[in-house]
Amino acid sequence: MGAWELLLVAVVMLLGLCGVLVPGVPGPWLVWAAVLWWALQDTRGLAWGVLVGASVVLLAAQAVRWQLPPRRLRESGATRRMAVFAGAGALLGFCVVPVIGAVPGFIGGIYTAERLRLGGHGEAAAATRTAMRSGGASVLTELFACLMILGAWLGAVFWG
Repeated sequence: MGAWELLLVAVVMLLGLCGVLVPGVPGPWLVWAAVLWWALQDTRGLAWGVLVGASVVLLAAQAVRWQLPPRRLRESGATRRMAVFAGAGALLGFCVVPVIGAVPGFIGGIYTAERLRLGGHGEAAAATRTAMRSGGASVLTELFACLMILGAWLGAVFWG
């Protein structure tokens, strides 16, 4: 698979990551479709292993999501700015502390957005708790699953 094809797969994955943060966009399925496309082009067994792993991770994330309360982020006062901060925090945390850093990064991103909007620590912490209870955990589950798939894909491409 050439560099341009790999770049296109990466772009689709990044669109999928952004799609997780936008209601109504099938972000996890875009990430899975990008892995499927890559696996169909790459004939190594590693590519198929990543595809199987991605499928299992997404199915597990769906099962966890069904156990969480439904998304009601708009009603809780979540804004697009908060989604951007949460997504950027999760991506930064994922890079700084591989894999597990996405969780505190996501929550820290929400807290930062609320701190900038509201000004004080107490109000920002309460708003962060409200956002996580109102569907933030559901978004975090999907985003974490997609980041794990992205990390596995990057590992397979660079070190496989």
